[in-house]
Amino acid sequence: MVATVVARKSQLQNLLEGFALTTIFQSFPTFATAALLVKIFGNRDLVGDPGVAIFVTCASLFHALLAGLLGPRLPTVFKTIYEPKFFDDRLSLSGKITEWRTQPAASLQLVIIVLMLSVLAVVVASVE
Repeated sequence: MVATVVARKSQLQNLLEGFALTTIFQSFPTFATAALLVKIFGNRDLVGDPGVAIFVTCASLFHALLAGLLGPRLPTVFKTIYEPKFFDDRLSLSGKITEWRTQPAASLQLVIIVLMLSVLAVVVASVE
């Protein structure tokens, strides 16, 4: 019988993975959608402005930071933005993504994001 040893990663590495996954899969799509909606509703200042990318990046990082720090302490308040599987130190990076993806709520969230961003991209492309 072969025994497998699960090496736990450092707390810092686990936190960084959790923040990165929260930023990429939960925060970034939300703020990218918000930027597209602002453009669709007629704000012409956003065209070609690097401030949009800076806003989306900073807001996504801040959102993920809040979710990661306050989510475990206030799970009822942050239940929609805090994903405990992203911060599970027993899972590898790909294991965290796989565990999250297999949840029905996460699957629905991904489908909604893809559809919403696709529709918004078509609208933005047809506006100009």
